[in-house]
Amino acid sequence: MSKNNPYRKVLVVLIVLIIVNFFGSYAYKRFDLTHDKRYTLSAETISLVEQIENPLLIKVYLQGSFPAEFKRLQLETKQLLMELNEINDLVKFRFIDPLSSTKDLIEKGLQPSRLTVQEDGKVSEAVIFPWALISYGDKEGSVPLLVNAIAPSQEQQLQNSIENLEYEFANAIHKISAEKSKKIAVLKGNGQPDDIYLYSFLKSLGEYYKLAEFTLDSVEINPNKTLSQLSDYDLSIIAKPSLTFSEKEKLVLDQYIMQGGKTLWLLDNVYAEMDSLMLTGKSLAFNRDLNLTDMLFSYGVRINYNVTKDLYSGTIRLASGNTGNQLQYQDFLWHYFPLIFADNTHAISKNIDPVLLKFPSSIDTLENEIRKTILLQSSPLAKIIGTPANVSLNEIAIEADKNEFRDALTNFGVLLEGEFPSAYANRMLPFDTENFRPIGIDNKMIVIADGDLAVNEVLRGEPLPLDKDKWTNQNYGNIEFLLNSVHYLLDDKGLLNLRSKSLQIQFLDKEKAFEERTYWQMLNLVVPLVILFVFGWVFNFLRKRRYS
Repeated sequence: MSKNNPYRKVLVVLIVLIIVNFFGSYAYKRFDLTHDKRYTLSAETISLVEQIENPLLIKVYLQGSFPAEFKRLQLETKQLLMELNEINDLVKFRFIDPLSSTKDLIEKGLQPSRLTVQEDGKVSEAVIFPWALISYGDKEGSVPLLVNAIAPSQEQQLQNSIENLEYEFANAIHKISAEKSKKIAVLKGNGQPDDIYLYSFLKSLGEYYKLAEFTLDSVEINPNKTLSQLSDYDLSIIAKPSLTFSEKEKLVLDQYIMQGGKTLWLLDNVYAEMDSLMLTGKSLAFNRDLNLTDMLFSYGVRINYNVTKDLYSGTIRLASGNTGNQLQYQDFLWHYFPLIFADNTHAISKNIDPVLLKFPSSIDTLENEIRKTILLQSSPLAKIIGTPANVSLNEIAIEADKNEFRDALTNFGVLLEGEFPSAYANRMLPFDTENFRPIGIDNKMIVIADGDLAVNEVLRGEPLPLDKDKWTNQNYGNIEFLLNSVHYLLDDKGLLNLRSKSLQIQFLDKEKAFEERTYWQMLNLVVPLVILFVFGWVFNFLRKRRYS
């Protein structure tokens, strides 16, 4: 073939393209040039997906007809799953139209979402199933694709959902594929609620970790053995104790913390329960001495003896009258049940539903070397009431005076991190221990001034979900907050850090687009024609000038 043959160059180009494509099929490289590194997976996610040894099938129910802006959620989900597939080809996925299996999805607990759609100046409603199902062997898990936490707008809700995609998929994959390695002790023996009242929380926690009941009864006989046995657990949960802790029990917990054991404290410093209030209409909220004040004080916090009322609150259902022979019920705001819109910047509380508290006490943070992060805080319209105090259902009928709710922001939950000083560093020890540590190793703990945060209600002997109101069906973030707290304390695979991921997503201003649609339609129609006319005129002018 001659060097000047025009087909020679074409043939060379074709050969080069074939070679490049051949080698390209065995090598994959994607460059993320976005400012927020939107398409860069975390090291935790990559490590998790690389460890998958059996086929993992993901069914995504984001196919079919739904609002245009949710095409973005579909696209972002598809791109994320493509990344996972490139890491490990055992990860398979497909998108499915949920209309063909609506009944099956609802039976599995996957509830649809109703969306407000604004198009051409008209507002309508659309229903979608923003869920994915993950199957791995004989295990199956669900992935929520749309964050239900309260957001100022539908666009913000969508952005929060896209930011949360990597965490939700990584969390679901970890839950059904990884072996449980961390052990949690649920402390008993100090008047903690029966398991049926902690069922909702412990059931969710058991999907990730090994749980075991641990009593401190043997402290009186052999405290060192009790400390040794407790040290085998990575975390201890102290949920709503009602009986005083002895000094020996406190030293066991203190040295457990000094040796690196994590703790989640859910404490009620005030006795205030709804049972007696519902029976008589009145109740006395009085102080409960758990003998933990000095211990927590040394770590940097103090739970006060009071209760907090908040104008942003949950409800209680009371009989409001009769219609014929039927008793009528109504939901009333109950300011002793603050509804906490948690801080949206920390990984523990980001993008979760409001957390419901019941008769919480306030927490003071003290000056020391321990790092403190406030996790739960009242609204600015809160009021602190000293105890003992009379609580009456008649307060519902009294209109709240906003001028009285000016005690500013009140802390209910705090994360503590650092090297904790022992509460017994300069005191006589209640028992001798060879490995006493006056200063602990770097550690974490979370203190919540409300034991009811983890306590579910029981109806006819059956535990009710902790994250849903049995009367109004309102969703609460209690379960998610507690799970995130435990994940953070145990630093399980570092997955919780993915919740801090933030993306900058630009949305179309629909109202402005509708108002200016005529202008932009004309602009898009006329400008290309003008450009084409000018190009044709210049082309003909130059052609005539050249060949005349």
